[in-house]
Amino acid sequence: MGTIHTLDRQVMSVRAAARQLRIPPTTLMHWLEGEERQGRFYPPVLREEPTGSHDVTWGEIVEARYLRAYRQRNVSMQKLRPLIGDLRREFGVPYPLAHFKPFVDSRRRFLLEIQEELDIPAGLRMVYQVSDDQFVLDHRVIDFLDRVDFSESGDQEAQRIHPLGRHSPVVIDPMLSSGAATVEGVRTEVLAELVDAQVPVEEIAEEFGLPVSSVKAALVYEWGADAA
Repeated sequence: MGTIHTLDRQVMSVRAAARQLRIPPTTLMHWLEGEERQGRFYPPVLREEPTGSHDVTWGEIVEARYLRAYRQRNVSMQKLRPLIGDLRREFGVPYPLAHFKPFVDSRRRFLLEIQEELDIPAGLRMVYQVSDDQFVLDHRVIDFLDRVDFSESGDQEAQRIHPLGRHSPVVIDPMLSSGAATVEGVRTEVLAELVDAQVPVEEIAEEFGLPVSSVKAALVYEWGADAA
């Protein structure tokens, strides 16, 4: 498999990544390392095999963000595992969902064929066929692509995430603050902690040289029930 240095970059611990993803740490750990239930081992979803590592790469964070949309519907991640495995082999990369290539028009038929071969349930499908030559992406894929910046050349790997959408200054970038959410380079959690300590928003904005609107966006991310 090809080496994608940005996606291979270890950015944070499982607990820190789970906080950014708004999922329980145990859930993320199961996706990364697998789990044993009632004497049966369920392999990992985000890794080909368990590694024992509690450090999360940028590629794993990007893919976990995509998979989170399925968890919210209480579907088994293990049903997606063979699909992700086939995409790994087809594209020769360890993080196929963290690339734009699987979702471009020329590849949608290939995605559909894999889904049908693996008998992927309708609720887990990434693409649907609406006519002989028209394939549409699932709304969860579209939302994911709308919030992720991909490089325009090479392997078109994910470079940053806009967790609240592109209208918000909040970004998650592996090259900034070890992948923690930031506004203009300042961690959102730091700004929220200051507000929790009763520091006025205007004073915080002045101290960090930020617009008041950026501080408020950080608070939306940190405190909003569906922030990410």
